[in-house]
Amino acid sequence: MQNTTDATGDRRNASSSLRRALGMVMFLAEDRGHPHGATLTELATGLQLSKSTVLRLVAPLRELRLVDQDPESGRYRLGPQNALLGQIYLERLDVRQAASPLLHRLAQDAGETVHLVSFEPPEIVYIDKVESVQPVRMHSRIGNRQPAYCTATGKAFLAHATEDVIESVIGASLPPRTADTITSPERLRADLALVRQRGYSVDDVENEQDIRCVAAAVFDHSGAVATAVSVSGPASRVTRERVPGIGAMLIATASAITERLGGSVPTGA
Repeated sequence: MQNTTDATGDRRNASSSLRRALGMVMFLAEDRGHPHGATLTELATGLQLSKSTVLRLVAPLRELRLVDQDPESGRYRLGPQNALLGQIYLERLDVRQAASPLLHRLAQDAGETVHLVSFEPPEIVYIDKVESVQPVRMHSRIGNRQPAYCTATGKAFLAHATEDVIESVIGASLPPRTADTITSPERLRADLALVRQRGYSVDDVENEQDIRCVAAAVFDHSGAVATAVSVSGPASRVTRERVPGIGAMLIATASAITERLGGSVPTGA
């Protein structure tokens, strides 16, 4: 019968080896000045391990194709199995589930209704909602559709959309929804440029009378907008003076959701 102390020691050694092996994968994944892979010496130096330990740890990683070795240069690099794991992770990821705790925190901090939306040009669709605790609040429900051109979430998508998508939304017409709706293609394009510059969008009572909304985009692994999150409420509470502060909350929340989705904010966004 195996000694309990020996068994505990074996588990600790196995755990240590696993951490070191995963550390090697992460080392190769990060930009450490070795875009074409790392040599055995570079791995040993970077991970502060002996070369013999690196060779022992890299063997099972190569078997699983998590690490490959270039046959000509001998450099080690990430293997193709990482791409498969990443794809499976993204396919199984539930955006609403990933965003939910962050949406609830945002609703509490802002004190207003929070929406998560998808984009189906020329409209946006509410896919999740956290109600405000205020007695007077925005009326909306999951599944509702609204025009993209006059909503904050719609403009968050359009600000990072391709030219043909923007043209299709403009081509679907920009009828006034309120006295403040932007109905000029030139003004809409100028507003979208401002969204890209400051990181959040504003529906300044443009879609629904007496309702002001602020939104920010959430990005996927390709740098495209995956979803958008917004804070909405009566214009008397969501005042123009509050917009920059709410915008900062939204940028932080959208960035956190982007990270949970394994996404990345594109340069210049």
